[in-house]
Amino acid sequence: MNLNITRNCRLAHSYSAVLRRQQFLIRSIVGGGGYSNRMQETHSFSGNVEADSLSILRAITPILDPVRYKGQAGKIAVIGGCREYTGAPYFAAISALKIGADLSHVFCTKDAAPVIKSYSPELIVHPILEESYNIGGGDKEQISAKVVAEVDKWMERFDCLVVGPGLGRDPFLLDCVSEIIKQARRSNVPIVVDGDGLFLVTNSLELVSGYPLAVLTPNVNEYKRLVQKILNCEVDGDAAHGQLLSLAKRIGGVTILRKGKSDLISDGETVKSVSIFGSPRRCGGQGDILSGSVAVFLSWAKKVAAEGNLSVSPENPTMLGCIAGSALLRKAASLAFEDKRRSTLTGDIIECLGRSFEDICPAH
Repeated sequence: MNLNITRNCRLAHSYSAVLRRQQFLIRSIVGGGGYSNRMQETHSFSGNVEADSLSILRAITPILDPVRYKGQAGKIAVIGGCREYTGAPYFAAISALKIGADLSHVFCTKDAAPVIKSYSPELIVHPILEESYNIGGGDKEQISAKVVAEVDKWMERFDCLVVGPGLGRDPFLLDCVSEIIKQARRSNVPIVVDGDGLFLVTNSLELVSGYPLAVLTPNVNEYKRLVQKILNCEVDGDAAHGQLLSLAKRIGGVTILRKGKSDLISDGETVKSVSIFGSPRRCGGQGDILSGSVAVFLSWAKKVAAEGNLSVSPENPTMLGCIAGSALLRKAASLAFEDKRRSTLTGDIIECLGRSFEDICPAH
């Protein structure tokens, strides 16, 4: 009797496994539709509420008013760019302009500056950052103070800083950037941290901890390091929203945009996902577009909130900036993929930012 029961249980389990595999194959074959369409039909991830990203994007985007003057639509600064990495700061800075910021600055090393300048005359490039190899036996404290002072002269003019694209990991350079982040906090300037900036703050959490105007935009590996460092555990895909909520809360209410198939965003109070649009092409540089985009939308959302004209939820400007930036990038990536397919590059996505914005929020 017991043998029969055991045998039947095994058979049932085996049949169930076969049935699940068959159902998966059927869904794969007859699912229909392109990748972009399937992404648009996804409304939740790990139990989270999908953000009304298009309504949010429209609500925080300023109108094109002829009475406005240069600078009112946003002044963004990118802190990054060294001799090895010049593309990332360019992608972030030019994306900010393509979306609608009026001015975009790049603070980089002297070696990177001529290269970044050659990419576009639209960017204001400051060759002031220094790396260890370039200071020789000089007085490091004096040189660091000079670098920080040069950035600080501009700080009050900026609506948001993007820290990290193409920054590299030179110890002296990272020390200087640490001081720049502290200056931004004292000036109440929003900060979007990406790339090597995440390496810096993961090892020095006090730089952003407790600062509600800080946004972290980790990819899969960067997020894994944050979870291991702060929560002392591994990433749990089955409890993604709860883990992200805990992580943001533990860092003191910063906003975290976890990049992935669905982007998950939390400020320690709530979690939202953005699954609309998307592309299966994962070329390098998309995160730089995202950081520049989030910086612009965050600065716009902050102004709308300050004016008391916010008509969407959530009300936190950093959450709104992340949601809008994520949606626009995903839209641009989907359009670029429709045209270029496997050969899609970051530049192709940047060229689709304007058309994507116009599709979602037509200029008048």
